Amino acid sequence: MSQAAISVRNIRKAFGQQTVLNDVSLEIPAGETFALLGRNGAGKTTLIRILLGLLEPDVGSVSVAGLDPQSKPIELRRRVGYLAEDQVMYEWMTPVELCRFLAPFYPTWDHKLADDYLDRFEIPRHARIGRLSKGQRVKLGLTVALAHRPQVAILDDPALGLDPIARKEFNRDLVEHIQAARGTVLYSSHLLDEVEAVADSVAILDSGRIVRFAATDVLRAEVKQIILDYNAAADLPLPAGLLDVRRSGSRLLAVVDGAEKFIDQLVVSGVEHEVVELNLHEIFEAFVIGRPQEWPQHGARVVLAQK
Repeated sequence: MSQAAISVRNIRKAFGQQTVLNDVSLEIPAGETFALLGRNGAGKTTLIRILLGLLEPDVGSVSVAGLDPQSKPIELRRRVGYLAEDQVMYEWMTPVELCRFLAPFYPTWDHKLADDYLDRFEIPRHARIGRLSKGQRVKLGLTVALAHRPQVAILDDPALGLDPIARKEFNRDLVEHIQAARGTVLYSSHLLDEVEAVADSVAILDSGRIVRFAATDVLRAEVKQIILDYNAAADLPLPAGLLDVRRSGSRLLAVVDGAEKFIDQLVVSGVEHEVVELNLHEIFEAFVIGRPQEWPQHGARVVLAQK
C-alpha cells in the first residue's frame, strides 16, 4: 500500500482558550484531488498552515509528501506548491522576472513548464504584476506554484474574488493541468459549485471538527432529500443520520445521511415518498446549518386551512 500524500492524525490546535482544530484526522492518497470544505472560521486555513509547517499543532502528527513539516520545512517547500487567495507577489516584477527569481529556490523548477503555463494562461509576460487583473494574478500564482512539479499542491481558496466566468476558467485549468500531472491536490474552498467538478473526495470541517469525509460520488449517493407527508413522518421514529428538516405545507423535507436505510423503512411501512438528488452545496449546508431537531414529535399533526 502506497504512502498517503497527506496524513493528519488526531490534530488539535488552540489559540488561548479557543480550540480551532479538535481531533482532526485525514488520509489523502497520492494522485487525488481533495476538497476541504468549511465556512469562514471553521479551521481550514489553520489546518493548511500546519501542513505547510507555519504552525505547530498542540497535539497530533502530520506528514506531507513523506515529510514532517516541523522538522524538514525547507525540503517540504521544495515538494509542495502553495497558492492562497491573498497570495502576495512582487508587484514591480514582471511574470518572467518572478519565474527567474523563484527558480533557484527549487531544484526541480522546470523553465519550459513555466513558459508553457504563461502561454496557456495568457499571462502578459512583460507587464508589471501590479497591473495584471485579479484573474491573471491568480493564474500567475498557479503557475509559480506548479512550475517546480510539486508532489503536493495546496490551494487555499484561490478562486475567491474572481467573477463566475473567471472561476470556471481557473478550475478548468486546474483540472487540465494538475490532474493531468497526477499530482496530489488539497483544495480548500467554500465555492462549492466549482469544487464539485474538481474533487475526488471531500471533507467537511465545521467548528474545528471533521463532520464528514468521503469520496464525492459516495457522499452524493448516501445523502439525499426525502419528501414525505408531515403527518406520516410524525408516526415514524427519528431517522438515523438525519441532517436537516424543513416543512412545506403538509410535506416534510428531510435530508438524511445514509438515506438508503431510511428509504427502505419507508417502503416497508408503506409511506409514500419522493427522493431528491442533492448537489455538494446542498449537502454541505445540511451538515453545517441543518436543523434535525425540527423533526415532528410523535403524534404531531398538521391541519391545512380550508379555502
